[in-house]
Amino acid sequence: MCGPGPEEQGHDGPRATSARASTNDGVAMRSFATYVMLVTTLEIAMVPNDALAQSLTNQQLLERIELLETQLAELKRAVRAQPAGVQPAGAEPPKSEAVKTEDSPSLDYLRDLKYGSSLDTYYGFNFNRPVGRVNLLRAYDVMNNNFTLNQASVVLESVADADAGRRFGGRVDLQYGQATETLQGNLANEPRPWVYRNIFQAFGTYVFPLGSGLTVDFGKWASSLGLETNYTKDQWNYSRSYWFDYLPFYHMGARVGYRFNDALAVNYWLTNGTQQTEEFNNYKDQLVEAVINPTKSVTWTTNFYMGQEQADVERILAPGVPSLPTQPGLSVMPIVPAPDGKLHIFDTYATWQATENTAFSLEADYVVSRLWNEPGPGRSTAPSRVYGGAVYARRQLTPKVALAARGEYLRDDGGLFSGVTQSLKETTLTYEYKASDGFLMRAEWRRDFSNLPFFLTRNAGVLKANQDTATIGMIWWWGNKRGAW
Repeated sequence: MCGPGPEEQGHDGPRATSARASTNDGVAMRSFATYVMLVTTLEIAMVPNDALAQSLTNQQLLERIELLETQLAELKRAVRAQPAGVQPAGAEPPKSEAVKTEDSPSLDYLRDLKYGSSLDTYYGFNFNRPVGRVNLLRAYDVMNNNFTLNQASVVLESVADADAGRRFGGRVDLQYGQATETLQGNLANEPRPWVYRNIFQAFGTYVFPLGSGLTVDFGKWASSLGLETNYTKDQWNYSRSYWFDYLPFYHMGARVGYRFNDALAVNYWLTNGTQQTEEFNNYKDQLVEAVINPTKSVTWTTNFYMGQEQADVERILAPGVPSLPTQPGLSVMPIVPAPDGKLHIFDTYATWQATENTAFSLEADYVVSRLWNEPGPGRSTAPSRVYGGAVYARRQLTPKVALAARGEYLRDDGGLFSGVTQSLKETTLTYEYKASDGFLMRAEWRRDFSNLPFFLTRNAGVLKANQDTATIGMIWWWGNKRGAW
């Protein structure tokens, strides 16, 4: 790699030396001009007014000018003979150098700070015209016949870069809008969800100097269980799958990641639980994850998660003034005996970039949950299960236009997801028009159906085995954070 040329060197190179010499010359010229003006003024002041016009002949004026020019040339030679880094007495350094410091890590972090903001909106119509205008089993597009603010988000991120000597970083995602009510938990799975309602992610990172770098995060982060993620601009479809809606959205705890090579990375998590910013029992959940890249065009992720998702204290559903010296919403009323059943999640998904414009994804999941580990009086250890999968395809037709399709199956055996035992299916077709890098529109048709009447209609108490929806989504984003968020 070629080094900088003579005109591209840093502040100690020829360009800077020339600039300093020019600066010194300018200072010398201004000083000498001041000297000439002072001498001339004194000479004029010393000559009587009535003899001024005749005191100097033309020959004398020419001799004086020649003397001044000689003195000026000598002064220039003296200034140029000074070392490049020496400034004339009393002269201020150039502003660009006066403010520059060699040790300014805070400015480096500001330069490396990534930020982004997004706005996700939609209008959807459910042909069942459901009572209450509610689309069942939807994660984000939950409203019928509404102009809806789905999500407004802000992302701030400083990525750790051990190669650049910066081993720590962090990320904060703030979220507002309808999707927050879906994404940010409820009293079914954490004691005080309202305290953290608008903080989707908030974690710090440190990279330990072990091998290729051992990355440790502490805080709250988005779950990697399931293929789909939070930001609509990064998805193939506008609506989210059943699996996105059912699997955990986020976790709070500590995680460790290590990349062995370009083909294999592993992660280990220790968390409060599934969608538990605050813990409601003493059991810490765990996850083991492997991310495999057998070729550059294939990414395959496999997760195994084990946890305990039952509370061991009575929840305060309407917190008010606390009766004990504690914060509102915190309970000290134990459940005796507390359920101790375990949750197990096996989740795997892969994406294949078949060509530059065509990609496919496949996901499979198996979830089993028990309320109690051991049988006892009034205790049932019969498990509930949710299993199935999804298939995706996307084709980029032109730089601005793309088509995407999704089909999925979810067997809800015990009602863990929908509240009743049933087999659910859905098919989705999405048309995308990306007007620019910062604005896209999606038009989507989706059909949900079940093996029994489940979906709402315009008449209360009357259910149908299917629902059809048409949705138009518009997404904006801006900032210097590129790629997937």
